Amino acid sequence: MSASRDYGTELDLLTKEMNELKQMLTQFINTRPSPKQALTMNVNENSLNDEAPHDLGSLFYSGQYRGHNGFRWDPRQQEVHHLLGLDTDKAAKVLAALGNKQRLDILLAVLLEPLSGSDIVERLNLGTTGQLYHHTKALLGADLLVQEERGGKYSLPAHRTLPLLLLLTAITDLLDTSHYMELTEARNNVEEYLGENKEGYDPNHLLWSVIDNSVLEHQAGYSTELCIVLHSDTSITVSDNGRGIPIQAFPQSKTTPVQTVLTELGHYNKSASVVASEGLKGINMPVVNALSEQLSVEVRREGKVFRQDFKHGIPQSELLVLGMTKETGTSITFKPNPDIFKYPFDKAALIDRLADLQGRFPDLKVEML
Repeated sequence: MSASRDYGTELDLLTKEMNELKQMLTQFINTRPSPKQALTMNVNENSLNDEAPHDLGSLFYSGQYRGHNGFRWDPRQQEVHHLLGLDTDKAAKVLAALGNKQRLDILLAVLLEPLSGSDIVERLNLGTTGQLYHHTKALLGADLLVQEERGGKYSLPAHRTLPLLLLLTAITDLLDTSHYMELTEARNNVEEYLGENKEGYDPNHLLWSVIDNSVLEHQAGYSTELCIVLHSDTSITVSDNGRGIPIQAFPQSKTTPVQTVLTELGHYNKSASVVASEGLKGINMPVVNALSEQLSVEVRREGKVFRQDFKHGIPQSELLVLGMTKETGTSITFKPNPDIFKYPFDKAALIDRLADLQGRFPDLKVEML
């Protein structure tokens, strides 16, 4: 038989939380300027001296972590201009302490449950207790870790639990920026992919990578048509009638496979990789995206047409539904960055490439418009 619920306790807790919410709402209403005050502020905004803080608004927040080492924040308020004026030297040190992968792994491990040093070494494959001592000493000194007693288990201080969880929450919304930084690095170090060429690079290298992805879909037995369209604005479209890139977001993620294929340079990206004659690294779809001024992907799958736009590799929209269709396949339209590629696509080279593909894959219908 299951244990009976204590409805009285649950009701008391709910009442307390509603009172806290009411208090926060009252604080918010009391700090908002009246229409007359707002008008006065707008009229006199040019008269503010340079030392007066700008009205950037306020943050109202509270929170409760009910897991192990639970902690509660009472309702509080922070002025945005105070946050923007924090000591960046100290802030950088905090982020640096948390930015070390092994230290962050240790914090996340003990957040689940208190662990002994040997447990941490085994769980995180640290190799030696010397590595553990080096990191735990820093975390203990920074009040980000506590130890029951000498040789005892490590855990997170209760008052640090909720701030760390909120920081991790914010980081999840910033994770994609790491991919965009990698794309920026690819753009800034284009010679690693295309070799050194002061006179301008050949955009056909990008095109070969996109075409090869459609060819891979044909080799897998899913695509029978490949169409290339040259546009007057120097952009080009590569389209196939394959399965279409999957559009469902990965578990525990808001990122779709479409965006992953086009933005993540990681080794798990399965797109085709073409190596330019003078390049050191392969050109895959994220590199094509990074080196393009604009790129759009259209996916025809599951009875719908989806589209997402990118600029210099960064998404400019979510994956949008444009309409219904009975077709399947993927179309990539991209315009090489004119700061990198000084010349248009070589049409003669493209014709030769397509003729070679037609010879090697007679069951693949190839056309250029």
